[in-house]
Amino acid sequence: MKKVILLTLVLAVLAMMAVAATPIKIGAVLPLGDITGDQAAKAMKLAVAEINAAGGLLGRPVELIVIDDELKPEKGAAAIDKLATVDKVDFFVGGMGSSVHLAQIPVMKRYQKITIWIGAASYLCENAVGPDADWYFHLHPWDYQQGASYGRGWTELSEAYPEIRTDRIFLAYEEGGFGTASHESYVALQRQAQQGEGAWAAIMNDYKGVSFKSAALGGGDYRAMLQQAKAYNPDLFIWAGYDADALPMLQQAKEIGFAPEFFVGAPPGWPAHFGDSPLAEGVTLYGMWAPTINKVSPIAEHFYNAYIEMFKEEPATYFAPLGYTNIYFLAEGIKAAGTIDKAPLIKALEEVEYASPIGEVLRIAPSNVIKHQGFTAQKILQWQGGEQQVIWPLELKTADPMFPFPSWEGR
Repeated sequence: MKKVILLTLVLAVLAMMAVAATPIKIGAVLPLGDITGDQAAKAMKLAVAEINAAGGLLGRPVELIVIDDELKPEKGAAAIDKLATVDKVDFFVGGMGSSVHLAQIPVMKRYQKITIWIGAASYLCENAVGPDADWYFHLHPWDYQQGASYGRGWTELSEAYPEIRTDRIFLAYEEGGFGTASHESYVALQRQAQQGEGAWAAIMNDYKGVSFKSAALGGGDYRAMLQQAKAYNPDLFIWAGYDADALPMLQQAKEIGFAPEFFVGAPPGWPAHFGDSPLAEGVTLYGMWAPTINKVSPIAEHFYNAYIEMFKEEPATYFAPLGYTNIYFLAEGIKAAGTIDKAPLIKALEEVEYASPIGEVLRIAPSNVIKHQGFTAQKILQWQGGEQQVIWPLELKTADPMFPFPSWEGR
């Protein structure tokens, strides 16, 4: 009898040891050919390496499995299916393109694993997820949240610098889900402004949007759109596309002599070493992070230095600190819950307050549709002397805004 009890105890201990040694698997889907996906994946690997070096989670190592969606909806959807059925991951993370995510959401609903997504800003994705998906957490601001935050930003900048005007706004938007949703968001904001409501009420009098085909998706000729923008003569020229559009669009704007008061880019990421180009000087951008935030945030400084040490390159897109945040937010929830079981972990994630390298504390609250939204605003930055400087929020400002946009002569 004693031998039986002893054997039972030994088997139980061995079973517990086996469970403890089983890795917690995180499945990430990202466009690795795009700088946003490449650097987000690297930042996730950095976070996992730091967590494992500190002993893992719940006494178990963390394993990250990354699949390239190539910015193609069908590949993004297939990646989710593979991670669930072949790799048998515990969680889904990652993401960038809205069009890709729209194809992934039905597959995610099939498995209903806890998902923490850092991309896909289109409200179409939020609507597709719906209000009942308590397993879904979205960290990137939705398009309408971004638009409202820009309105607050330009309002405060025009108050601090009375010479700045934003009466006439032109949006050049890539013709996919990301760009189209951005345009629809601005249309709604203008409608509100005309009624004296919303964040743009005091500063937007007229708006025009024109689509283009992104170089990331086989396009790259922006001349017709730029000619329309030049004829419109906007105070703010804004383009919503991808990093592949940045330099050729500026070059073609130079060719036709288009230099608006503010030349604003709103891609998820910028080309590596974009700031080294003379075309970059004075370009304003929307983003969640800049390396200069290191000056005011020790957490951002740690991330920045650790990323460079591991990968021998500088993070050049805010999707890098978002990728890092993606993993650490999940890790903080697991530690707080003391388990990876779904219900207690969802409750723990709802209560996590994570001081992120973005420069803000990440807290979860409902958005217009979903239960679990994270960040709700972006920042207004500007390329000056090869660096991204923060010009808004004013409390994080690292430089005064440069305006009007410098002329093309001498570049």
